[in-house]
Amino acid sequence: MNGGGENLFKAVSSDTRLSILESLSEGEKHISGIAREIGISVPVAAKHVKILEKAELIERKKFGNTHMIGIKLNNVYSFLDRFAENRTLEVEKGTNLLEALKSVAAVEVRKMGDRVKVVSTDGEEGFYVYEVDGKLSDKTVDEYEFYEDSVVEWKKLIPVTKKRLFVNIRR
Repeated sequence: MNGGGENLFKAVSSDTRLSILESLSEGEKHISGIAREIGISVPVAAKHVKILEKAELIERKKFGNTHMIGIKLNNVYSFLDRFAENRTLEVEKGTNLLEALKSVAAVEVRKMGDRVKVVSTDGEEGFYVYEVDGKLSDKTVDEYEFYEDSVVEWKKLIPVTKKRLFVNIRR
């Protein structure tokens, strides 16, 4: 995502553009459909779409003369990742991730079967996963040990709706 910070912040600084992103979260749409849905003219919608495209938060797919606009979810997530809290700590070789995490955050763990799961970080309950140097690990937080400098990304699994199904019974 190389839309540059300036383009990104410009893109998300407008309520209209945020409404467009929200509208596109339901699926790809034609510019006229976006304009109608949020109550603006097509030329105004097109101007806002161009700004969102420049920031690489949305993409345009061309089918003949028809242009469909869709959200680039991975870039939206990458943008939000910029706001993660960064901490640096020093540990002894062989320190496990749970000990390291406890030194920078209030952590609550629960034993589930033979595995230890973190169920709360700094009072925020939820499901957490971690990546070390960009890779998911299959080890639990108390099993993963550090033997070299590493970057750990601690991620809360936010319940983002990927699909919403409205199931209606035929009457």
